[in-house]
Amino acid sequence: MSTSKLLRGTFILTAGVMLSRILGLIYVIPFYQLVGEQGGALYGYGYVPYQIFISLATGGLPLAVSKFVSKYNALEEYRIGYTLFRSGLRLMIITGVVSCLVLYTIAPWIAPFIIDERTNVNSIDDVVTVIRAVSFALIIVPVMSLIRGFFQGHESMGPTALSQVVEQIVRIAFLLIGCYIVLRVLQGSLVTAVSVATFAAFVGAIGGLAILLWYWWKRKPHLDNLLKRDRGQVALSLKEMYKELFFYAAPFVFVGLAMPLYQLVDQFTFNHAMANIGLGKISEHAYSVFNMWAQKIVIIPVTLATSFSLTLIPTITKAYVERDRKSLRKYLNQTFQVLMFLTLPAVAGMAVLAGPVYAAFYSYDPLGEQVLRWYAPTAILFALFSVTAAVLQGINQQRFSVVSLTLGLLVKLSLNTFLITKFATIGAILATMLGYFVSVAFNLWIIKKYTNYRYRFVIRRTIFMAMLTALMSVFAAIVQMLLKSVLHYHGGTAESIVIVAITALIGAAVYFFFSDRSGLLVSLFGNRFAFLQRRKEKKAM
Repeated sequence: MSTSKLLRGTFILTAGVMLSRILGLIYVIPFYQLVGEQGGALYGYGYVPYQIFISLATGGLPLAVSKFVSKYNALEEYRIGYTLFRSGLRLMIITGVVSCLVLYTIAPWIAPFIIDERTNVNSIDDVVTVIRAVSFALIIVPVMSLIRGFFQGHESMGPTALSQVVEQIVRIAFLLIGCYIVLRVLQGSLVTAVSVATFAAFVGAIGGLAILLWYWWKRKPHLDNLLKRDRGQVALSLKEMYKELFFYAAPFVFVGLAMPLYQLVDQFTFNHAMANIGLGKISEHAYSVFNMWAQKIVIIPVTLATSFSLTLIPTITKAYVERDRKSLRKYLNQTFQVLMFLTLPAVAGMAVLAGPVYAAFYSYDPLGEQVLRWYAPTAILFALFSVTAAVLQGINQQRFSVVSLTLGLLVKLSLNTFLITKFATIGAILATMLGYFVSVAFNLWIIKKYTNYRYRFVIRRTIFMAMLTALMSVFAAIVQMLLKSVLHYHGGTAESIVIVAITALIGAAVYFFFSDRSGLLVSLFGNRFAFLQRRKEKKAM
């Protein structure tokens, strides 16, 4: 595979993933206006079990199939990948149907664990209805994931990228239009509207699958020609193929399950714990703020930071395989520094601007402001977990990702109810932070153990970035205070957006300025900011 083709494919896939995630973040704004906190809680109740089922059914499958097909294509053993693909399609159809039936059937068993009768907002029957509505997507998504992986194994990233974007567009369009028609035109119930919203996952999957089938029809002659060129020198049984495939896929399954499993712990404990301390009447409102609306905002810096940092993982893998310790240390330094450089100011800015940010996305809510301010720092741990798990994959120690996730979940599970009874909604956030902290600390220890990597340099740099972030936060707080004296963000979204935009721009400018002056930008990004150096030299002349 040529370097230019690799870069082009990586760019297409990355662009598709980023656009899909951006759409997934933006739609929550009109969705909130339609269904509110109660609808958001109900949507989360249905979507979290679905995410766990879909992760188990497809987690890691596109990457695993891609790796498998690519390996044997390089050996010109094209029929092996094609045989796995055909067998895998049948397996995914069976897996999808069985997963759908299981989730549909156990919905009445799951719902009582979620809803406490003392909450008097959403009922157990409401939760059952929503879970059953989303279960149908399980029929299609596993098949779609397998086809995406097969195309990626043939160095074709376009089908995956376009199908992801189309899937998201179709899902969001059906979700918003369906909710609007049910609530505003037909004057239907909130439960029906949220059921339509979760069923949109099935409709979106149909759109994504249609794109993949179109690509398959278009590429079929090329794939047939490859089969004619098959060398036929390697013979593998289906059992051997699946053993190799699941070896590739297993680590990705567990890493992909991390956030849904944490949310499931909250789903099964939050309402009951809140009811036990006399807060049952507001528990579903608090749950939707914490586990649906605020969580969507917190994920934004995580997505941006990990997208930049994970681009360095292939170079880490190469340096480790070649036993190039010097390069490995350099790439690890750069990975962690880029992650912290992007995440720290974003998290601090989000905490400083918690009220206007929450109001800009949804509407002003004192609880939303409090939750977002406490939840924001968790983004650093989310990002570190994703990146350290990827580094473990790069140094062939991916089995430890499973251990670290298990340890973190045990911490979350053991402390969640206790902390909620002590600190209400904030207690659930603290339990999440402690769980992820244990997982990240374990991953960092394993990286140190197997690479002999020292963190002293990164720690010093992180402290320096924290100082710059604190300086930025002071400027941001002053600007926000001045703007609040003339703009009342409690009253509407427009004022909130103005406050957030102006404060964020000034804060980013301050952070960028001092990072440039201190030489941090050049150290991290090399000549990508060389234009600034040239501008300084011209001024000096």
